[in-house]
Amino acid sequence: MIIEEEKTKERTSLKAKIRHFFAQDFFRNAIVHWALIGAFFLNIANWGLLAFFIRPVDFPIILHYNVYFGVDLIGDWWQAYFLPLMGAAIMAVNITLAHFFYRKKERIASYLLLLAAFFVQVGTLIASASVVLINY
Repeated sequence: MIIEEEKTKERTSLKAKIRHFFAQDFFRNAIVHWALIGAFFLNIANWGLLAFFIRPVDFPIILHYNVYFGVDLIGDWWQAYFLPLMGAAIMAVNITLAHFFYRKKERIASYLLLLAAFFVQVGTLIASASVVLINY
């Protein structure tokens, strides 16, 4: 009985901590909302695009094509998933830094980091689309 009460308190405190974290002024800002929604949507679209078109195969696929040199990077099918993974990692770092600068009242730096996270997602989506197009 005591253990169940402790687990309930832990869950309640975790919920309260999460609620308190997302109730901060940073997450209530409209610019932050739209930048985060756009970046997350593009990252999910990137994962979905690759999951739909890139299937496990036994032969190598083309990972990069250059107009001057032609195919310059070939690899396994799973290596194509590094694009959205690196985009998500860069987005996480930029969001963390944006939150830090927002708390220090450096709003412009925060907005620029969020905008950069959005454009990184645009770039990785374009790169993923080109990997899909070159292979199919």
